[in-house]
Formats: sequence, C-alpha cells, structure tokens
Amino acid sequence: MFFHFVLLFFSVFHVVTSDKNCTYEPVFTPSRLVAKFGDPTSAMCSICQHDCPNDLFGLEKSVGVATKNGTKILWTVDEMTEWDISPMCYFTDDNENQCFSKLPVTVYQPPKNVHFSFLNHSGPMFAGHQYTLQCTVQEVAPIENLIVTFYRGQTALGQRQLSYTEKRPVNESFTLNINPSKEDGRDQYWCEAKLELGAEGPQPPPVVTSQNISATVYYPPHVERTPDPISVTVGDPLNLTCSAVGNPIPSYTWTPPSASRLRFNGSILTIKSVTSADEGQYICSAHNVVGTVTVKFNVVVQGLELPSTRLPPTTTAPNSSTSSKLIHRFNMHLMLLFFALNYMQ
Repeated sequence: MFFHFVLLFFSVFHVVTSDKNCTYEPVFTPSRLVAKFGDPTSAMCSICQHDCPNDLFGLEKSVGVATKNGTKILWTVDEMTEWDISPMCYFTDDNENQCFSKLPVTVYQPPKNVHFSFLNHSGPMFAGHQYTLQCTVQEVAPIENLIVTFYRGQTALGQRQLSYTEKRPVNESFTLNINPSKEDGRDQYWCEAKLELGAEGPQPPPVVTSQNISATVYYPPHVERTPDPISVTVGDPLNLTCSAVGNPIPSYTWTPPSASRLRFNGSILTIKSVTSADEGQYICSAHNVVGTVTVKFNVVVQGLELPSTRLPPTTTAPNSSTSSKLIHRFNMHLMLLFFALNYMQ
C-alpha cells in the first residue's frame, strides 16, 4: 500500500524519476512505444537484472492487462483507447528505495482528410505576384509530429511544422507564400501530410495527400530574339513573322511605314509584290491582358527605279536679224555672179 501511495504522489506531481539511491531501474522493451489509436499493442518490462529481492514489484497502467512471468511483466492492450498514457513499471529494493521506469507512449492517428487550396484567391495567377497556398489537415495526432509539404508537380516548394504539443487529434491549416513564374502553370499544385514518428513508428511513415489543383499563370508577351534588317527586291513577296509567347495567347497589330497601306492583323504580315513605297520600318505590337511587347522590322527594298536626271533636248528659234543678213549676202553674191558673166561676153 505504501508504494501505491508513492506512485499516486508521483502521478499527481508528474515525478517520473526513481529514488536516487536505486542501483538500477526496470527496463521496458521497446524503450519507446508508438501505437495507432484503436489498434492492439504491447510492451515487456524486466523488473530486476537478476533475482528480485522481494515480490514488491508491478506495473501501473490505465488501460490493458499486465501479466507477470517471473521477474518480467508483459503489458498488452487489445485496443488503444487512450491518447495520454505512460505505463509505469516499479519495484522496492531491500533498502526500501522505490525504483521505477516510465514507458513513453506515442498514440497517433493519421489525418482523416487533407485539403489543398489557394488562400483568398480564385482564377488565374499573374507571374511575379505573390499568392498563398493553404493545406488543411483534419483530425491528426500528435500534431507536433506532423510535417506538411507543398508541391508543384513533383517539385517540393517548402515544408511546415508546428511546435506546440497536443496529444489528441486536432485540425490545423498550414500556409506557404509563392511567386509563380511563367513556367509554373504547367504543373498541378498539391500538398501532403506526413507523421514522422521516429524509428519506433511505422515504416514508411503514414502519408495522406490532398487533391491536385491545376493553376493557370498569366504573363506578358515575350520575344526571344530581335529580327535582323531585311532586304527584298522590287516585285518580290515580303513575309514578316512576329512570334511572341504569352498567356493568354497574344493578339497582334502591325503598323507599316506607308500611311497608304492598311493595318494588318495576325502574327504574319504578307505583301505579295513589294514596291518602293514598302521600304521602311514595320512595327508589330503583341499584346494580351498582362502587357505589350513591340518588335521593329527594318526593310530595305533593292532595285528602285530612280527618276531620270537628263535634261530634255532644247531648240533655238531663228533670230529675225540673222535671217535678214543671210538674205542680203545671198543677193550680193547673186549680183556679182551676173556682172561677171556679162563681162566675159
């Protein structure tokens, strides 16, 4: 009776160490017990290293059955129904020292449900903005052994763990902030809840995963390379391709160098037969709800028909004074010829 009073005193004040004069203490096998709530479990207590000096030994427990076999006591539980339990094995030596050991017992329960969501957000995400992932775990114990991991596809994004102690099942939510990039819309997001119960626990550790959620990431159009200057001959076709990547898929607007040309739509601009008026800079604007990117194409048209620089032939109208002089000279020559003919006769 005296020892039972001592045990009661220890239990009330949470004293779990033996008398300092004890040369040895009872030994539990295993030294730490991990049991699933509702499942059977057992442990063995060896009271003495050799023969016990008396029969003042036993095992205190709140559930289960203690069966003695010599100096050993087998503790068995058909169904673990206690969350906070620590069986105590004890004996009294010849010097009236109370020697005992307490078996650490971890009673666990895997999560009943794990749910993934985006906190305070629905619809597409925008690249570079911050969003919060949330993983809600329901009815899990003990919470201090729970590790929650967030995933994008098969890539782990981060882990969360709580530090407080609660032996009974609880519901908890864990969060992780992310800044998605344009590549992050290809995979699904999800989380897993794992109970890490140590070497004495089940192997592999119990894991419960959430549902997968597909996420769309919007990002502005992007052009991978700037086009080089383009040369084309008069009369040949011209094809300009403005290839931009974005989400949503970009729309395109073209601005040609000539005001007489109509605006073109689509990622490809086509002119069937180039003229001199088609030379210059073509501007392509690729845009979506997130942003706009501009691409410039410099087009040089070869074989242009340059305007003629030759002056037209000129004619000089006859001057009236010059004509009179010519007629007078002709008449004079004609008279001299007449006088000469008469003289010869």
